[in-house]
Amino acid sequence: MTPNPDFAEEMEALESAEEFLQYFGIPFSPRVLAVHRLHILQRFHNYLGGAGEAPGFETCKALLARAYADFVKSDARTEAVFRVFQRAQGIAKVSIQSIGRARS
Repeated sequence: MTPNPDFAEEMEALESAEEFLQYFGIPFSPRVLAVHRLHILQRFHNYLGGAGEAPGFETCKALLARAYADFVKSDARTEAVFRVFQRAQGIAKVSIQSIGRARS
């Protein structure tokens, strides 16, 4: 598939991990997706958040391939994408706003 220069609209129409991987032409194992699809999409979202305001097609493709590869060689517990796994590892996040609040 040849990417549209303004592919943001096309990406918004994608719904499943399979659709994202197919859109970007990234080969994948159905077995890996059966177990890690939500983790892969969340990790992709996290990587996009650090990629700047409007990453291009090639950047998005590389970030999705990286997110997928994270779960080919690892597992959900180790990668700790979701809060439940972070808490299980003893990782807690505290907002800046909650630090130093006046006590009643």
